[in-house]
Amino acid sequence: MTLKHTFMGAAAALALTAGGALADPAVVFDLGGKFDKSFNEAAFNGAERWKEETGGSYREVEMQSEAQREQALRRLAESGSNPIVMTGFAFGNVLSEVAPDYPDTTFAIIDAVVEEPNVRSVVFKEHEGSFLVGMMAAMASESGTVGFIGGMDIPLIRKFACGYAQGVLAVNPDATVIANMAGTTPAAWADPVKGSELTQAQISQGADVVYAAAGATGVGVLQTAADQDILSIGVDSNQNYLHPGEVLTSMLKRVDNAVYEVFAAGDAVETGVNVMGLENEGVGYALDEHNADLVTAEMQAAVDEASAAIIAGETEVHDYMSDESCPALSF
Repeated sequence: MTLKHTFMGAAAALALTAGGALADPAVVFDLGGKFDKSFNEAAFNGAERWKEETGGSYREVEMQSEAQREQALRRLAESGSNPIVMTGFAFGNVLSEVAPDYPDTTFAIIDAVVEEPNVRSVVFKEHEGSFLVGMMAAMASESGTVGFIGGMDIPLIRKFACGYAQGVLAVNPDATVIANMAGTTPAAWADPVKGSELTQAQISQGADVVYAAAGATGVGVLQTAADQDILSIGVDSNQNYLHPGEVLTSMLKRVDNAVYEVFAAGDAVETGVNVMGLENEGVGYALDEHNADLVTAEMQAAVDEASAAIIAGETEVHDYMSDESCPALSF
C-alpha cells in the first residue's frame, strides 16, 4: 500500500457521519444520494432498521464523484469500520483493489461480484420481479403499449427491461414495449428532467404504463406519468406513496434486507455470493393502501401464480446478463 493510499490530505478527505463515536459498520451510497427514493434509499432504510432495532450506530458516506470511491473505502477501513457495505456495481473494480489490503475487514457489495475472501457479493434476480410487474402493466394497459425507462445503459438495467418485456408479452403477446435509457454515464441515475422527457416521448407513442428503473431519474418519470394521467411503476423501494392512485406498483428489490443482514451479522458476516430472488423474498411487487384500487384481484392472483411457477422452476424468465440477449425486446 502506498503513502498516497494511507495518507490523504484535506482536499481528498470525505465526510463521515455517525450516530456515535464508536460506530462499527458503515455504508457507502452511490451517486444520486441516499434519499434518491429508490436504490440508495432502500440501503439507507436497511441501515436505519438495524440502528433502531439494536441501538447501534453506523458510519455513512454519500458519493459526490467517481474519484471518491477508493478514498471512501480506504478511509472507512482504516478508521476501523467493519463490515463496510457499498451500493452499486461501479464499486466492483475499486473493491477488487482495496479488499486485499484490509484482510481483517469484511466488505459487502450490492449488484456486483468481487471474488475476494473477505467480500460478500449480493446480487438480485431483478428479471423475476420485473416479469411480475410487466404482467401487471399488460393487464392494466388499455392501449396495448407500455414503456420502460432505464438509467445508465448497462447489462444490469437491460436485465430489468428484459424481464419486464417478458412479463408483458406473457399476458399480451401483441403488446408493444418501448424501452429507452437515460444515458451511458453515471449521471443517468440523477437526471429527473431527462426521465420526464423520455416519459413524454413514450406517451406520444401510445404508452399508458411506464416502468422506471433509473434511480433518482425515475422520480421524473413517475411525476410526469402522474401529471399526464397514465400509470407508472416504481423500482427498488416502494414508491407507491409518491403519487397515490397513479403508481400501479413498485418492483421491490430488497436492498434494505441485504444491508440489514450484513449489519446484523457484524464481523461474522458470511462472505461469497448471495443471490436474492423470488424464492427468498429478495424481489417482489408492492401492494399497499396507495395502489389497492389499481391492483385487481385478478391481477394479484395472476402474478402470485406466476411467482409460484417461477420459484418452482415451471416458468423460466430469461436473464439478460446470462448471455446479453433478450428474447422479448431489442435494444
